[in-house]
Amino acid sequence: MIKKPTDVSDATIVNEVVSTAAPVARSTEPETLKPVEPEVQAQAQEPSSIKARMQQAAAAAALNAAHKAVNNAFRPRPNWAFAMQSSAHMIALGFGSGLMRPAPGTWGTIFGWITFNYFLAGLTSHTQGLVIAAAFAIGVWACGAAGKALGVIDHGAWVWDEVVAFWLVLWLLPASFTSQLWAFLLFRFFDIVKPPPIRQFDAQLKSGFGVMFDDLIAAGYTLLVVALWVRLFG
Repeated sequence: MIKKPTDVSDATIVNEVVSTAAPVARSTEPETLKPVEPEVQAQAQEPSSIKARMQQAAAAAALNAAHKAVNNAFRPRPNWAFAMQSSAHMIALGFGSGLMRPAPGTWGTIFGWITFNYFLAGLTSHTQGLVIAAAFAIGVWACGAAGKALGVIDHGAWVWDEVVAFWLVLWLLPASFTSQLWAFLLFRFFDIVKPPPIRQFDAQLKSGFGVMFDDLIAAGYTLLVVALWVRLFG
């Protein structure tokens, strides 16, 4: 007697197929599909050597330099039309010396050197001191006003700070050309390099007073070096 095959439902057949195929699918699953543990991922991303860290630091420095270059490229630049808008703009620009390129700070210092010898040298020492003090106060107002008008508080074209600071240096030095030339070179060195605390004041004091004050420190460094030289070498 032939037995009839037992009826098997469609659901049973599907379950059997899935249960049979599942292990095979798991064994052939690509490795890349497996989730990565957070700790392992962090270790993989962490620099594995000092060289890698140095490369990251160099890349960050290059990116920062590029960012500054772009900012400077699109930084507003004053011109003669801007200088003629108000007396504050003209004073902050050192009566146009700050518009000269390259190195407007150097041109401003030269302007200060010339004006001191032609306009202040004939005054008494007391009067010279009063003029320098008044010029500093005027510079705080002028550089602040010009900075607000241009949208850049401490613009490189503001050179009245170099003018007044170098007046101070020349006021306290002998009137010989040689001493003034050395003072000029020293002052430009300290104004460009900005040793501490000049750079800190320059970064923190974003105002007309800050523009004027950091150059006074450069003048102080210049006078200190000159005084030490005279003391040691006569």
